[in-house]
Amino acid sequence: MSRRFLARATLVTASLSVAGAVLGLVRDQTLARLFGAGRGTDAFLVAWTVPEFAATLLIEDGLAFALIPAFSRALSGRARGAAGDPVRALVGSTLPRLSLAFAAVGALLAATAPQVVAALAPGLPGTALAVDCTRLTATCVLSFGLAGYCSAALRAHRRFFAPAAIYVAYNTGIIAAMVVLGGRLGVRSAAVGVAVGGCLMIAVQLPSLLARLRRRSERGTATGAETGRGTESGTTTGTTTAPETAPETAPETAPETAPENGPENGPGPGSVGRARPLGAAVVATVLLFALCRQSQVLVERFFASPLPAGAISHLNYAQKVAQMPMVLSLMVCTVTFPVVARALADGDTDRARTRVERDLALAASLVLLGTAGIVACAPQIIEVLFQRGAFTAADTAATAAVMRVYALGLLGQTLTGVLVRSYFSAGRAAWYPVGAMAAGVAATTVLSAAAVGPWGVAGIAAANAAGITLTAVLLLAGMGARSVPVRTRRVLRGLCGPAAAGLAAVPAGAWAAGRPRSAVAGLATGGLTAAAVFALLVLALGAGGRVPALRSVRSVTRRLTHGRSR
Repeated sequence: MSRRFLARATLVTASLSVAGAVLGLVRDQTLARLFGAGRGTDAFLVAWTVPEFAATLLIEDGLAFALIPAFSRALSGRARGAAGDPVRALVGSTLPRLSLAFAAVGALLAATAPQVVAALAPGLPGTALAVDCTRLTATCVLSFGLAGYCSAALRAHRRFFAPAAIYVAYNTGIIAAMVVLGGRLGVRSAAVGVAVGGCLMIAVQLPSLLARLRRRSERGTATGAETGRGTESGTTTGTTTAPETAPETAPETAPETAPENGPENGPGPGSVGRARPLGAAVVATVLLFALCRQSQVLVERFFASPLPAGAISHLNYAQKVAQMPMVLSLMVCTVTFPVVARALADGDTDRARTRVERDLALAASLVLLGTAGIVACAPQIIEVLFQRGAFTAADTAATAAVMRVYALGLLGQTLTGVLVRSYFSAGRAAWYPVGAMAAGVAATTVLSAAAVGPWGVAGIAAANAAGITLTAVLLLAGMGARSVPVRTRRVLRGLCGPAAAGLAAVPAGAWAAGRPRSAVAGLATGGLTAAAVFALLVLALGAGGRVPALRSVRSVTRRLTHGRSR
């Protein structure tokens, strides 16, 4: 992929992801306005654990880490003229089995809903509503599994529009169900919306995937022929006709000849592009990692369930808003993960390492900026987003306090999201990240047990931040032979400047946010102040050459600007 393609693909992915995130906020606002923050919403949010887990396991992290490298190898083999069609062979050998597994797990969850609710929230009073909602949301195991399969296949084919649109469709379905059915079904309408939204996620991707599977060869079938391949620096070998359409219709390109086998270059020519079956060990490790990561939510709700009514809701609203900077910062990784996987499939480890280091620098800088704004303007953010209807000023204060604590773990969340992709991008089973994530969950559990008594929900949020930060440290320490060999010291040096700028931006933004009486004006003033202080300090430090991350930010900004202007 050329730089221009990456910029345009990132822009498309980010735009649609922001639209999906905005609709997610509208969904949460609708839930808060219609049903408040009480026992009803607590019951639904226990059932909401099912789609939260399913999204992580089957769409965002788990299954994608196994499928994208598998499709990348199949596409590499197809480009080299392998016998038959490796892509169709992969679909034929994996999709039927996975579909049966998804359906079986969904049926099992629906049948055992009472036991699931009892295990998730043993202190929840009156579980009938939570059981009903859990049975409705259990349908998402099948729909999310199929949607995640489509997303992974399309991204490996370098098609990003439809996968990025799935949460727009999903949240639209939930909002519509609550608005239309809320008066009749109450909070159960939100669970119905989960079932409807899951089907919409498949519908928006299926036409594009079917079009890709009809192609026998990567060459000569895409719109706009391309010979040779764009490099990370934006140059090409051969003659290239750059596509003028969106990344959804950009051509797939054939890889250049892979380097010889060696310690830094991965597999040699004999294995490059060879389609291997999707091994059970690979699927097991990626799903176990995603399960461990998402189990932090189980820990939170387990310890919050005996607390006063509304505690789980406050945790949920705080987490959803606080994680937005992390989600946005990882958008570039959504686009570049297929690039890293394809580079390793072609045997080009140097290109994969350069890409991962740039992703770390950019994602960390963006999330630190977002963290500064979240911590500085937390009360204003929650008041503007949620304080209406049944969501009171007391709910705003409680949620804002929890959100500030959650934000302390955003850097760890982001680093974990970037680093784990490098462990799984080669399509091999990797147990080290599973162990690192398990250690983080264990730390979260122990610290939550110790902190929930004296500090309540804030103690649970602090334990979450500490646990995920421990995981990020372990993943960074383990880089090397187990994954793409990034230069760890260089990465850490690049984080120092943005981290210092973020620490300085928080008090400045908080002071500015507290001046106006209006929450909207306070949010605007505080957010702009925090951003200005952060940017000025990063620029000042970057002028001295001490912030390597700044060069990546400037470079990507130029790419995005160039991509929009063409």
